[in-house]
Amino acid sequence: MDVRERILEAAATLYKDSGFRGTTTRRIAEEAGVNEITVFRHFGSKEALLREVIRQGWDRFQMPALPLSPVDPEAELTEWALLYYAIHYECAAFIRTRLGEFQEHPEIVPDDAPAPPARMAALLAAYLDRLKEAGRMRPEIKPVRAAAMLIGALFADAVTREAVIRTFSDSPEEDVRGYVRIFLRGIGALA
Repeated sequence: MDVRERILEAAATLYKDSGFRGTTTRRIAEEAGVNEITVFRHFGSKEALLREVIRQGWDRFQMPALPLSPVDPEAELTEWALLYYAIHYECAAFIRTRLGEFQEHPEIVPDDAPAPPARMAALLAAYLDRLKEAGRMRPEIKPVRAAAMLIGALFADAVTREAVIRTFSDSPEEDVRGYVRIFLRGIGALA
């Protein structure tokens, strides 16, 4: 692993565990096994470094498009929702830290790309548009709103499951499958 990657990895770990204030350039340098001046040489500032950490984290949140021609909405959405959930669950501690510091440190949010939830909701809304065009969901349902609702349920579960006691069942997979079934019934795509 090259120096830049070691610095990014150290910064990500420290930020997840200690937040903005606790993630000092000195601690990053120590964790990466480099001199503090090397951190500044590569990134210029702590804010720029953390912005790059978040940007790279966002790159991990890539979701496949849903089928162009929906055949089995329950199977298709369940597979997609399980992947969405797994990605967010894996990064839950980092996401919780970032959400908790959003207002205090907006400067570390990348502004050159849409955030993963927006990209993922757009993928889901496009699929729901196709379901609607095929006459397979209630006509009064707005795909963008419906997508936001399912994304919200999946996100909330994945990010808070470990932090909220006794709210969820013991099986995240069964919960995700249940969210998808309830969602599809609600939009009229599942009898």
